[in-house]
Amino acid sequence: MRKIVLILMSLLIIYSLLAVNPPRPEVKDMSEDAMDEMETGQMNIYFYNALNGQPIAKAQVTFEDIGTFITDNEGKVSFEPTEDNYFQKLVFKSPDYITSEFEVEVMAGTLFFNRFSISPVMAINQFRVILDWSKKPRDLDANFRKEGSYTISYRGMKTLHDGSGRLDRDDRDGYGPETITIDKIETNAIYEYFVEDYDNRQDRESKALSKSKAHVKVYGNGRLLNTFEIPKKVRGNQWQVFRIENGQVIPESSVN
Repeated sequence: MRKIVLILMSLLIIYSLLAVNPPRPEVKDMSEDAMDEMETGQMNIYFYNALNGQPIAKAQVTFEDIGTFITDNEGKVSFEPTEDNYFQKLVFKSPDYITSEFEVEVMAGTLFFNRFSISPVMAINQFRVILDWSKKPRDLDANFRKEGSYTISYRGMKTLHDGSGRLDRDDRDGYGPETITIDKIETNAIYEYFVEDYDNRQDRESKALSKSKAHVKVYGNGRLLNTFEIPKKVRGNQWQVFRIENGQVIPESSVN
């Protein structure tokens, strides 16, 4: 009987881990993409579901200066850049996802970052924050804190007691996404969102976080509200991304 109980407990632990960190397909290293780009002259960009990390197929991606493409089963589109060292605006559209418009940076003949996680359609009152980054550091931790109340993170509370907020997905092997959803933002409350470099948590002088190519997308009111990129060439293992006061997102974006 005791053996059966231990087996059931183990299965429950495995299930809880998968619920926050569902398996995803193998992610192609950006260095491999760079080699492909040198050989073919085309650049690859990938799109993933922010809740489970799975590729988004058959989505429409329109580049402002190039044209419109459809993602394949890897969530990928390939395109030829019009020039080097510039920002290219794109619009992502898919029936089950929130239309998202942002910029990608082309530099030194390749994409600075080429993986973007997109929010599925959600309720108008919901608020969602998505963190993507590169291969290293392997473990960045997203934190969403309500002043005087709670912190949602992998090491904190993964799901609020009333179910009104949750860590949808945790990632500990690079790239992301790491996603947090809040069902409603209270206008009389103060919130903050920050990212910690767990791998280098003991080293405040580390530049690994700054080199992570981390970027954050904020969704609310049924649309993409803000995008943030990690400051470059600075030391520190914590990125203060933004705070919310009176229901408004206020950028901070400092590393310390």
